[in-house]
Amino acid sequence: MATTKWSIDPTHSEIGFKVKHMMFTNVSGKFGTYDASAITEGESFDNADFSFSADIASIDTANADRDGHLRSGDFFDAENHPKLTFKSSAFKKINDGEFELTGDLDIKGVSKTVKFPVEFSGIMTDPWGNTKVGLSIEGKINRKDWGLNWNSALETGGVLVGEEVRLNIELQFVKQA
Repeated sequence: MATTKWSIDPTHSEIGFKVKHMMFTNVSGKFGTYDASAITEGESFDNADFSFSADIASIDTANADRDGHLRSGDFFDAENHPKLTFKSSAFKKINDGEFELTGDLDIKGVSKTVKFPVEFSGIMTDPWGNTKVGLSIEGKINRKDWGLNWNSALETGGVLVGEEVRLNIELQFVKQA
């Protein structure tokens, strides 16, 4: 069976995250510039091969000062590590519409294996004849696992920035001719 290449549709995708601020509210952000692709056997996503990269300079939390701090050496160090990347090693079907995605996430020169549950929305044809597939990924990582250690203690106890980063990723891929 022939392999099929799928490319990200950035106008219908979003790479989002949330982190606790001052231990009780969430700050949301997203990456504005990214690329992703998938390789499948035919149109079956069983054992699909995914790759993803995001430009650190495109981080957006709706606050220019915070975004600048996130790009600095205290966090992502965008000057020396301009991209974060992900390369899958497995995409296993759990049951109808549910998969588990495993792969290596590389942030700031540190690579760690991660697993995320994926909701597979199915394959559809849009009004212009393009074959598309939708995926939703929600997961958690600990930012300190990748050396994103900066924090500040609060006078009331606790810390300014939570360690857990919750991912909320919506991906739409387009089948390539």
